[in-house]
Amino acid sequence: MNNRITEQKLFFSTPVWVNQIKDYKETNEKIFQFIKKLQNEDPDGIHKSNISGWHSPNFTLTDREPKELVNLIAPSLQEAITDMGWDIAKQQVKISEMWSIINKLHASNASHIHGNSFLSAAYYVRAPINCGNIQFHDPRSAPVYHHPIIDKPNNLNSNTVAITPKEGLLVLFPSYINHSVGSNSSNEERIVISFNVTLKRS
Repeated sequence: MNNRITEQKLFFSTPVWVNQIKDYKETNEKIFQFIKKLQNEDPDGIHKSNISGWHSPNFTLTDREPKELVNLIAPSLQEAITDMGWDIAKQQVKISEMWSIINKLHASNASHIHGNSFLSAAYYVRAPINCGNIQFHDPRSAPVYHHPIIDKPNNLNSNTVAITPKEGLLVLFPSYINHSVGSNSSNEERIVISFNVTLKRS
């Protein structure tokens, strides 16, 4: 029996979509080879949020391997867009950029957002145990800087929420939300593909 005397409404909620993609292994192997080829061609990579990790230049989205990945995750992306109620009859959904990050032992990523985008994503190609969780930080400034002592964490009082990577796992989130990656405590590589989604008016 529910003895509540008030109705709880969740306004201005921040959605995060998580999906373990089925039949991902073949695509992961292809994209792994694609990423390693890029790393061999450009071992220094570029520097953004990565701390000690390798950050690829943006993929050429017309290449076969990125296109195959996009086809694999397209239903999940469509579901997120439907949830948001975005009118795709009047706007064109476009993946504006895609890249990979390889974190070896002790590598991590500083907290950051993805500007000029609506949705961003992390898709895991390699995810050994203890390779570093993706951590999402409360985008509201007030509760971050001033909050009460809590009894136990829940979705209403947590300032940071972590998701543990798994191979084939796709995480979609609003581009405005600050996120970071914990240090890789594994001796194996943590390999993630990230991308940004924009909507352009038709």
